[in-house]
Amino acid sequence: MGDEMGTFRVTVEIESAARPGDRRMLEAVLVDTGAELSWFPAALLESLGIERINQRHFRQADGTVLARWTGGVILRVVGIQTWDEAVFAQPGDLILLGSRSLEGLNLRVDPVTKQLIDAGPAPAAAARAA
Repeated sequence: MGDEMGTFRVTVEIESAARPGDRRMLEAVLVDTGAELSWFPAALLESLGIERINQRHFRQADGTVLARWTGGVILRVVGIQTWDEAVFAQPGDLILLGSRSLEGLNLRVDPVTKQLIDAGPAPAAAARAA
C-alpha cells in the first residue's frame, strides 16, 4: 500500500544532550505537518538514555485518546540540528517528524519537489521605535 498523497519520508538523526556524540539514525521517517510533536520508537529513545519527562495526551483521528511520555532530544535532519520534545512511541504508533521539529529546524515542505527546504530567515522581534 502506497503513502497517501502529500506525504514523504526523511532520515532523522537522534541524540541525547546527556550523551553527546551517541546518535541513532532513523530512516524513512514520515514527515507529518499535521502532527505537532515528533514520534520516535521508545526503545530507541531509551537506548540513548533520553528521560521520560512529561506525560501527554493525544487525540487520534478516530477520537480515541492516547497517553504517551515525552522527553527532550537533539534532532538532525539534512545537516541541520535542533532541540525538541519527542514522543516515546509504542509499538503500533506511527513514527513521524512533526511540525514543531520542522519549525525548530527552520525547514518547510516544498509541495512540488516533496523535499524539506530552508524556510528562510526566522521572524524576530522588531526593535521598538524610539
